[in-house]
Amino acid sequence: MNEKYWQPELETMPREQLRELQAKKLRDTLEVCLRSPFYKQRLGELGITPDSIKTVDDIRKIPFTTKQDLRNNYPFGLVGGDMKDAIRIHSTSGTTGIPIVVVYSRHDIDSWANMIARNMYMVGCRDTDVFQNSSGYGMFTGGLGFQYGAEKLGCTTVPAAAGNSKRQIQFIRNFGTTCLHAIPSYAIRLAEVFREEGIDPKDTKLHTLFIGAEPHTEEQRRRIERMLGVKAYNSFGMTEMNGPGVAFECEYQNGMHLWEDNYIVEIVDPDTLEPVPDGELGEMVLTTLDRTMMPILRYRTRDLTRIINEPCPCGRTHRRIDRIKGRTDDMFIIKGVNVFPMQVEKVLVQFPGLASNYLITLDTEDDNDIMTVEVEIDDIASDVYPELQKMTRNIQRALKDEILLTPRVKLVKKGSLPVSEGKAVRVKDLREGRGR
Repeated sequence: MNEKYWQPELETMPREQLRELQAKKLRDTLEVCLRSPFYKQRLGELGITPDSIKTVDDIRKIPFTTKQDLRNNYPFGLVGGDMKDAIRIHSTSGTTGIPIVVVYSRHDIDSWANMIARNMYMVGCRDTDVFQNSSGYGMFTGGLGFQYGAEKLGCTTVPAAAGNSKRQIQFIRNFGTTCLHAIPSYAIRLAEVFREEGIDPKDTKLHTLFIGAEPHTEEQRRRIERMLGVKAYNSFGMTEMNGPGVAFECEYQNGMHLWEDNYIVEIVDPDTLEPVPDGELGEMVLTTLDRTMMPILRYRTRDLTRIINEPCPCGRTHRRIDRIKGRTDDMFIIKGVNVFPMQVEKVLVQFPGLASNYLITLDTEDDNDIMTVEVEIDDIASDVYPELQKMTRNIQRALKDEILLTPRVKLVKKGSLPVSEGKAVRVKDLREGRGR
Protein backbone atom coordinates (compact mmCIF):
# COMPACT_ATOMS: atom_id res chain seq x y z
CA MET A 1 0.00 0.00 0.00
CA ASN A 2 1.19 3.53 -0.81
CA GLU A 3 2.50 5.14 2.35
CA LYS A 4 0.53 8.36 1.80
CA TYR A 5 -2.75 7.14 0.28
CA TRP A 6 -5.13 4.34 1.27
CA GLN A 7 -6.32 3.99 -2.35
CA PRO A 8 -3.86 5.99 -4.49
CA GLU A 9 -5.57 5.36 -7.84
CA LEU A 10 -8.94 6.63 -6.61
CA GLU A 11 -7.70 9.42 -4.34
CA THR A 12 -5.49 11.03 -7.03
CA MET A 13 -7.64 10.23 -10.07
CA PRO A 14 -7.57 13.04 -12.69
CA ARG A 15 -10.70 15.22 -12.54
CA GLU A 16 -11.93 14.33 -16.04
CA GLN A 17 -11.61 10.61 -15.31
CA LEU A 18 -13.32 11.10 -11.93
CA ARG A 19 -16.30 12.80 -13.59
CA GLU A 20 -16.59 9.93 -16.09
CA LEU A 21 -16.60 7.50 -13.16
CA GLN A 22 -19.33 9.54 -11.46
CA ALA A 23 -21.50 9.51 -14.59
CA LYS A 24 -21.20 5.73 -14.89
CA LYS A 25 -21.96 5.24 -11.19
CA LEU A 26 -24.94 7.60 -11.44
CA ARG A 27 -26.41 5.48 -14.24
CA ASP A 28 -25.92 2.34 -12.12
CA THR A 29 -27.51 4.13 -9.14
CA LEU A 30 -30.57 5.05 -11.22
CA GLU A 31 -31.02 1.36 -12.11
CA VAL A 32 -31.41 0.60 -8.39
CA CYS A 33 -33.55 3.67 -7.68
CA LEU A 34 -36.06 2.73 -10.37
CA ARG A 35 -36.81 -0.47 -8.42
CA SER A 36 -37.90 1.50 -5.34
CA PRO A 37 -41.58 2.50 -4.97
CA PHE A 38 -40.75 6.18 -4.38
CA TYR A 39 -38.29 6.77 -7.21
CA LYS A 40 -40.10 4.48 -9.65
CA GLN A 41 -43.09 6.81 -9.45
CA ARG A 42 -41.19 10.10 -9.27
CA LEU A 43 -38.66 9.37 -12.01
CA GLY A 44 -41.22 7.50 -14.09
CA GLU A 45 -43.46 10.56 -14.23
CA LEU A 46 -40.56 12.54 -15.70
CA GLY A 47 -39.38 9.79 -18.05
CA ILE A 48 -35.93 9.67 -16.42
CA THR A 49 -33.92 6.49 -17.06
CA PRO A 50 -30.19 5.64 -16.85
CA ASP A 51 -29.99 6.60 -20.54
CA SER A 52 -30.92 10.17 -19.50
CA ILE A 53 -27.44 10.56 -17.98
CA LYS A 54 -24.65 11.27 -20.45
CA THR A 55 -22.50 13.47 -18.18
CA VAL A 56 -22.53 14.38 -14.48
CA ASP A 57 -24.21 17.69 -15.37
CA ASP A 58 -27.32 15.75 -16.42
CA ILE A 59 -28.00 15.18 -12.74
CA ARG A 60 -29.94 18.45 -12.84
CA LYS A 61 -32.69 16.62 -14.75
CA ILE A 62 -33.39 14.68 -11.54
CA PRO A 63 -35.66 16.28 -8.91
CA PHE A 64 -34.45 16.92 -5.36
CA THR A 65 -35.15 14.51 -2.51
CA THR A 66 -36.03 16.01 0.88
CA LYS A 67 -36.15 14.83 4.45
CA GLN A 68 -39.94 14.96 4.20
CA ASP A 69 -39.81 12.53 1.27
CA LEU A 70 -37.94 10.05 3.47
CA ARG A 71 -40.45 10.51 6.29
CA ASN A 72 -43.45 10.19 3.95
CA ASN A 73 -42.04 6.89 2.63
CA TYR A 74 -41.05 5.44 6.03
CA PRO A 75 -39.70 2.85 6.46
CA PHE A 76 -38.72 1.20 3.16
CA GLY A 77 -40.22 3.29 0.34
CA LEU A 78 -36.79 4.26 -1.02
CA VAL A 79 -35.32 0.76 -0.91
CA GLY A 80 -34.44 -0.39 -4.43
CA GLY A 81 -32.48 -3.50 -3.47
CA ASP A 82 -33.90 -6.84 -2.38
CA MET A 83 -34.68 -6.77 1.36
CA LYS A 84 -33.27 -10.29 1.73
CA ASP A 85 -29.87 -8.67 1.04
CA ALA A 86 -30.33 -6.10 3.82
CA ILE A 87 -27.96 -6.67 6.74
CA ARG A 88 -28.45 -3.51 8.79
CA ILE A 89 -30.87 -0.64 9.45
CA HIS A 90 -29.89 2.69 10.99
CA SER A 91 -32.19 5.58 11.83
CA THR A 92 -32.20 9.08 13.24
CA SER A 93 -33.69 9.68 16.68
CA GLY A 94 -37.03 10.82 15.29
CA THR A 95 -37.38 13.37 18.11
CA THR A 96 -39.24 15.71 15.74
CA GLY A 97 -41.52 13.03 14.30
CA ILE A 98 -41.03 9.98 12.07
CA PRO A 99 -37.36 8.92 12.02
CA ILE A 100 -35.20 8.81 8.90
CA VAL A 101 -34.31 5.22 8.07
CA VAL A 102 -31.41 3.93 5.96
CA VAL A 103 -31.09 0.26 4.93
CA TYR A 104 -27.68 -1.22 4.10
CA SER A 105 -26.51 -4.23 2.08
CA ARG A 106 -23.20 -6.00 2.74
CA HIS A 107 -21.70 -3.98 -0.11
CA ASP A 108 -22.92 -0.73 1.44
CA ILE A 109 -21.41 -1.52 4.85
CA ASP A 110 -18.09 -2.55 3.30
CA SER A 111 -17.99 0.59 1.13
CA TRP A 112 -18.72 2.79 4.15
CA ALA A 113 -16.08 1.07 6.30
CA ASN A 114 -13.52 1.51 3.53
CA MET A 115 -14.35 5.23 3.32
CA ILE A 116 -13.78 5.67 7.08
CA ALA A 117 -10.50 3.74 6.82
CA ARG A 118 -9.47 6.04 3.95
CA ASN A 119 -10.19 9.07 6.13
CA MET A 120 -8.28 7.76 9.11
CA TYR A 121 -5.30 6.70 7.00
CA MET A 122 -5.24 10.15 5.38
CA VAL A 123 -4.38 11.82 8.71
CA GLY A 124 -1.74 9.31 9.72
CA CYS A 125 -3.63 6.55 11.55
CA ARG A 126 -2.22 3.06 10.94
CA ASP A 127 -2.83 -0.50 12.03
CA THR A 128 -0.47 0.08 14.97
CA ASP A 129 -2.84 2.67 16.52
CA VAL A 130 -5.31 2.19 19.35
CA PHE A 131 -8.62 3.81 18.40
CA GLN A 132 -11.19 4.77 21.05
CA ASN A 133 -14.74 5.65 20.06
CA SER A 134 -16.65 7.90 22.47
CA SER A 135 -19.62 8.13 20.11
CA GLY A 136 -22.99 6.49 20.71
CA TYR A 137 -23.61 3.03 19.26
CA GLY A 138 -26.99 1.51 18.42
CA MET A 139 -29.14 3.22 15.80
CA PHE A 140 -26.84 6.28 15.73
CA THR A 141 -24.36 5.90 12.85
CA GLY A 142 -21.38 7.56 14.58
CA GLY A 143 -20.51 4.55 16.69
CA LEU A 144 -20.65 1.61 14.30
CA GLY A 145 -19.48 3.71 11.34
CA PHE A 146 -16.13 4.53 12.92
CA GLN A 147 -15.95 1.10 14.55
CA TYR A 148 -16.06 -0.77 11.23
CA GLY A 149 -13.73 1.75 9.59
CA ALA A 150 -11.11 1.46 12.33
CA GLU A 151 -11.31 -2.34 12.17
CA LYS A 152 -10.94 -2.21 8.37
CA LEU A 153 -7.78 -0.15 8.88
CA GLY A 154 -6.54 -2.71 11.39
CA CYS A 155 -6.50 -0.55 14.53
CA THR A 156 -6.99 -1.99 17.99
CA THR A 157 -10.46 -0.65 18.78
CA VAL A 158 -11.98 0.46 22.09
CA PRO A 159 -15.77 0.80 21.67
CA ALA A 160 -16.17 2.94 24.78
CA ALA A 161 -19.45 4.58 23.57
CA ALA A 162 -20.74 7.94 24.81
CA GLY A 163 -20.40 9.49 28.25
CA ASN A 164 -18.77 8.34 31.52
CA SER A 165 -15.78 10.65 31.13
CA LYS A 166 -13.74 9.19 34.00
CA ARG A 167 -13.95 5.76 32.43
CA GLN A 168 -13.00 7.25 29.02
CA ILE A 169 -9.87 8.72 30.62
CA GLN A 170 -9.09 5.44 32.39
CA PHE A 171 -9.24 3.61 29.04
CA ILE A 172 -7.10 6.26 27.32
CA ARG A 173 -4.41 5.83 29.96
CA ASN A 174 -4.59 2.07 30.49
CA PHE A 175 -5.02 0.96 26.87
CA GLY A 176 -2.59 3.47 25.37
CA THR A 177 -5.25 5.09 23.18
CA THR A 178 -3.69 7.13 20.36
CA CYS A 179 -6.76 8.14 18.31
CA LEU A 180 -10.13 9.27 19.63
CA HIS A 181 -13.50 10.04 18.00
CA ALA A 182 -15.72 12.57 19.82
CA ILE A 183 -18.18 15.35 19.08
CA PRO A 184 -16.62 18.80 19.73
CA SER A 185 -18.66 19.70 22.81
CA TYR A 186 -17.80 16.35 24.40
CA ALA A 187 -14.10 16.71 23.55
CA ILE A 188 -14.07 19.94 25.57
CA ARG A 189 -15.95 18.25 28.41
CA LEU A 190 -13.40 15.43 28.40
CA ALA A 191 -10.55 17.95 28.60
CA GLU A 192 -12.25 19.59 31.58
CA VAL A 193 -12.53 16.22 33.37
CA PHE A 194 -8.84 15.56 32.70
CA ARG A 195 -8.13 18.85 34.48
CA GLU A 196 -10.54 18.10 37.34
CA GLU A 197 -8.80 14.75 37.85
CA GLY A 198 -5.39 16.43 37.90
CA ILE A 199 -4.23 14.54 34.80
CA ASP A 200 -2.39 16.19 31.92
CA PRO A 201 -3.67 14.75 28.58
CA LYS A 202 -0.19 15.35 27.15
CA ASP A 203 1.07 12.62 29.48
CA THR A 204 -1.04 10.06 27.56
CA LYS A 205 -0.33 8.60 24.10
CA LEU A 206 -3.27 10.45 22.57
CA HIS A 207 -2.24 12.30 19.39
CA THR A 208 -5.20 12.36 16.97
CA LEU A 209 -8.83 13.38 17.44
CA PHE A 210 -11.69 13.05 14.96
CA ILE A 211 -14.46 15.59 15.54
CA GLY A 212 -17.79 16.03 13.80
CA ALA A 213 -21.59 15.63 14.15
CA GLU A 214 -22.17 19.22 15.30
CA PRO A 215 -21.06 22.52 13.73
CA HIS A 216 -18.07 24.16 15.37
CA THR A 217 -15.75 27.05 14.68
CA GLU A 218 -12.05 27.03 13.84
CA GLU A 219 -11.43 28.73 17.19
CA GLN A 220 -13.19 25.89 19.00
CA ARG A 221 -11.11 23.31 17.13
CA ARG A 222 -7.86 25.07 18.09
CA ARG A 223 -9.02 25.27 21.70
CA ILE A 224 -9.67 21.50 21.73
CA GLU A 225 -6.20 20.90 20.29
CA ARG A 226 -4.60 23.03 23.01
CA MET A 227 -6.60 21.47 25.82
CA LEU A 228 -5.97 17.85 24.81
CA GLY A 229 -2.57 18.23 23.15
CA VAL A 230 -3.74 16.59 19.90
CA LYS A 231 -4.34 17.33 16.24
CA ALA A 232 -8.12 17.51 15.71
CA TYR A 233 -9.51 16.74 12.25
CA ASN A 234 -12.92 17.88 11.11
CA SER A 235 -15.32 15.28 9.73
CA PHE A 236 -18.67 15.54 7.94
CA GLY A 237 -21.36 12.91 7.63
CA MET A 238 -25.07 12.30 8.04
CA THR A 239 -27.29 9.25 8.43
CA GLU A 240 -28.96 9.74 5.05
CA MET A 241 -25.56 9.52 3.32
CA ASN A 242 -24.38 6.45 5.39
CA GLY A 243 -23.16 8.28 8.49
CA PRO A 244 -19.73 9.76 9.27
CA GLY A 245 -16.96 9.79 6.69
CA VAL A 246 -18.62 11.52 3.72
CA ALA A 247 -15.94 14.24 3.84
CA PHE A 248 -12.81 14.56 5.95
CA GLU A 249 -9.84 16.84 6.44
CA CYS A 250 -6.37 15.82 5.32
CA GLU A 251 -3.17 16.72 7.17
CA TYR A 252 -3.45 20.36 6.01
CA GLN A 253 -6.75 20.95 7.92
CA ASN A 254 -7.97 23.28 5.18
CA GLY A 255 -11.38 22.01 4.14
CA MET A 256 -12.75 18.47 3.96
CA HIS A 257 -12.17 16.25 0.94
CA LEU A 258 -15.60 15.00 -0.16
CA TRP A 259 -15.18 11.56 -1.71
CA GLU A 260 -16.48 12.04 -5.22
CA ASP A 261 -16.19 8.37 -6.17
CA ASN A 262 -18.98 7.81 -3.62
CA TYR A 263 -20.99 11.05 -3.86
CA ILE A 264 -21.90 13.85 -6.23
CA VAL A 265 -21.87 17.20 -4.43
CA GLU A 266 -23.80 20.27 -5.54
CA ILE A 267 -24.05 23.66 -3.81
CA VAL A 268 -27.32 25.48 -4.51
CA ASP A 269 -29.04 28.67 -3.45
CA PRO A 270 -31.46 27.47 -0.72
CA ASP A 271 -34.18 29.81 -2.02
CA THR A 272 -33.93 29.44 -5.81
CA LEU A 273 -32.33 25.94 -5.77
CA GLU A 274 -30.09 27.09 -8.63
CA PRO A 275 -26.38 26.19 -8.48
CA VAL A 276 -24.02 28.80 -7.05
CA PRO A 277 -20.46 29.34 -8.32
CA ASP A 278 -17.63 27.48 -6.60
CA GLY A 279 -16.51 29.41 -3.55
CA GLU A 280 -19.95 30.84 -2.75
CA LEU A 281 -21.94 29.73 0.29
CA GLY A 282 -25.04 27.67 -0.32
CA GLU A 283 -26.94 24.54 0.64
CA MET A 284 -25.16 21.24 0.01
CA VAL A 285 -27.00 18.66 -2.09
CA LEU A 286 -25.63 15.10 -2.15
CA THR A 287 -26.24 12.02 -4.30
CA THR A 288 -25.01 8.56 -3.26
CA LEU A 289 -23.03 6.65 -5.90
CA ASP A 290 -22.02 3.42 -4.17
CA ARG A 291 -25.13 2.07 -2.42
CA THR A 292 -26.91 -1.02 -3.71
CA MET A 293 -29.78 -1.12 -1.19
CA MET A 294 -31.11 2.41 -0.70
CA PRO A 295 -29.49 5.07 -2.90
CA ILE A 296 -30.66 8.68 -2.49
CA LEU A 297 -30.68 11.20 -5.34
CA ARG A 298 -30.00 14.93 -4.94
CA TYR A 299 -30.68 15.03 -1.21
CA ARG A 300 -31.12 18.50 0.25
CA THR A 301 -28.93 18.27 3.34
CA ARG A 302 -29.86 21.74 4.70
CA ASP A 303 -26.17 22.15 5.57
CA LEU A 304 -24.55 25.40 4.48
CA THR A 305 -21.04 25.28 3.04
CA ARG A 306 -19.01 26.14 -0.06
CA ILE A 307 -16.72 24.34 -2.49
CA ILE A 308 -12.99 24.96 -2.12
CA ASN A 309 -11.90 24.41 -5.70
CA GLU A 310 -8.16 25.08 -5.45
CA PRO A 311 -5.86 22.03 -5.66
CA CYS A 312 -4.85 20.65 -2.26
CA PRO A 313 -1.15 20.28 -1.41
CA CYS A 314 -1.86 16.69 -0.30
CA GLY A 315 -2.30 15.67 -3.96
CA ARG A 316 -5.86 14.35 -3.66
CA THR A 317 -8.09 15.45 -6.52
CA HIS A 318 -11.44 15.14 -4.74
CA ARG A 319 -12.79 18.64 -4.13
CA ARG A 320 -13.01 20.02 -0.63
CA ILE A 321 -15.96 21.55 1.18
CA ASP A 322 -15.52 24.22 3.83
CA ARG A 323 -16.54 23.52 7.42
CA ILE A 324 -20.33 23.58 7.86
CA LYS A 325 -21.40 27.14 8.66
CA GLY A 326 -24.75 26.00 10.00
CA ARG A 327 -28.02 24.60 8.72
CA THR A 328 -30.80 26.37 6.91
CA ASP A 329 -33.11 24.97 9.60
CA ASP A 330 -30.75 26.04 12.44
CA MET A 331 -30.95 29.64 11.37
CA PHE A 332 -33.38 31.78 13.33
CA ILE A 333 -34.77 35.18 12.44
CA ILE A 334 -35.05 37.84 15.11
CA LYS A 335 -36.04 41.44 14.40
CA GLY A 336 -35.60 40.71 10.71
CA VAL A 337 -32.00 39.53 11.09
CA ASN A 338 -30.86 36.03 10.08
CA VAL A 339 -28.67 34.57 12.86
CA PHE A 340 -26.77 31.27 13.04
CA PRO A 341 -25.67 29.87 16.43
CA MET A 342 -22.12 29.51 15.09
CA GLN A 343 -21.89 33.29 14.72
CA VAL A 344 -22.48 33.58 18.47
CA GLU A 345 -19.94 30.84 19.23
CA LYS A 346 -17.37 32.54 17.00
CA VAL A 347 -17.56 35.60 19.28
CA LEU A 348 -17.68 33.77 22.62
CA VAL A 349 -14.54 31.68 22.03
CA GLN A 350 -12.52 34.89 21.68
CA PHE A 351 -13.02 35.79 25.36
CA PRO A 352 -10.63 34.20 27.88
CA GLY A 353 -12.38 33.09 31.05
CA LEU A 354 -15.52 31.76 29.34
CA ALA A 355 -16.32 28.06 29.48
CA SER A 356 -17.52 26.22 26.36
CA ASN A 357 -21.20 25.84 27.28
CA TYR A 358 -23.67 28.49 26.14
CA LEU A 359 -27.40 28.78 25.42
CA ILE A 360 -29.35 31.16 23.21
CA THR A 361 -32.91 31.80 24.36
CA LEU A 362 -35.46 33.60 22.18
CA ASP A 363 -38.53 35.00 23.89
CA THR A 364 -41.15 37.72 23.51
CA GLU A 365 -41.68 40.64 25.90
CA ASP A 366 -44.29 43.34 25.27
CA ASP A 367 -44.67 42.08 21.66
CA ASN A 368 -40.91 42.46 21.07
CA ASP A 369 -38.56 39.56 20.33
CA ILE A 370 -35.72 39.28 22.85
CA MET A 371 -32.50 37.30 22.39
CA THR A 372 -30.58 36.26 25.51
CA VAL A 373 -27.16 34.60 25.43
CA GLU A 374 -26.19 32.74 28.59
CA VAL A 375 -22.58 31.60 28.81
CA GLU A 376 -20.74 29.87 31.63
CA ILE A 377 -17.71 31.56 33.19
CA ASP A 378 -14.63 29.53 33.80
CA ASP A 379 -11.58 31.11 35.41
CA ILE A 380 -13.00 34.35 36.84
CA ALA A 381 -14.32 34.42 40.38
CA SER A 382 -18.05 35.05 40.27
CA ASP A 383 -17.85 37.66 43.02
CA VAL A 384 -15.65 40.05 41.03
CA TYR A 385 -18.65 42.12 40.00
CA PRO A 386 -16.95 45.02 38.15
CA GLU A 387 -14.92 42.59 36.02
CA LEU A 388 -18.02 40.60 35.15
CA GLN A 389 -19.90 43.77 34.20
CA LYS A 390 -17.06 44.85 31.94
CA MET A 391 -16.84 41.42 30.30
CA THR A 392 -20.60 41.35 29.77
CA ARG A 393 -20.50 44.72 27.99
CA ASN A 394 -17.56 43.64 25.83
CA ILE A 395 -19.29 40.42 24.80
CA GLN A 396 -22.49 42.31 24.06
CA ARG A 397 -20.60 44.80 21.88
CA ALA A 398 -18.77 42.05 19.99
CA LEU A 399 -22.01 40.16 19.38
CA LYS A 400 -23.67 43.28 18.04
CA ASP A 401 -20.78 43.76 15.60
CA GLU A 402 -21.16 40.15 14.41
CA ILE A 403 -24.95 39.67 14.23
CA LEU A 404 -26.09 43.31 13.84
CA LEU A 405 -28.41 43.35 16.85
CA THR A 406 -27.85 43.68 20.58
CA PRO A 407 -28.68 40.59 22.66
CA ARG A 408 -28.88 40.36 26.40
CA VAL A 409 -25.82 38.63 27.83
CA LYS A 410 -25.79 36.69 31.11
CA LEU A 411 -22.67 35.19 32.64
CA VAL A 412 -23.61 32.15 34.71
CA LYS A 413 -21.69 29.79 36.98
CA LYS A 414 -19.96 26.86 35.38
CA GLY A 415 -22.15 23.76 35.35
CA SER A 416 -25.44 25.67 35.54
CA LEU A 417 -26.43 25.20 31.88
CA PRO A 418 -27.77 21.84 30.62
CA VAL A 419 -25.19 19.39 29.28
CA SER A 420 -26.20 16.88 26.62
CA GLU A 421 -24.55 13.51 26.03
CA GLY A 422 -25.36 13.93 22.32
CA LYS A 423 -25.24 16.98 20.12
CA ALA A 424 -25.26 20.18 22.15
CA VAL A 425 -28.57 22.09 22.16
CA ARG A 426 -27.70 25.74 21.56
CA VAL A 427 -31.05 27.44 20.86
CA LYS A 428 -34.28 27.50 22.86
CA ASP A 429 -37.05 29.35 21.04
CA LEU A 430 -39.87 30.24 23.46
CA ARG A 431 -41.62 32.65 21.10
CA GLU A 432 -45.25 31.72 20.58
CA GLY A 433 -45.75 29.36 17.65
CA ARG A 434 -42.01 29.13 16.90
CA GLY A 435 -40.76 26.63 19.46
CA ARG A 436 -37.85 24.46 18.35
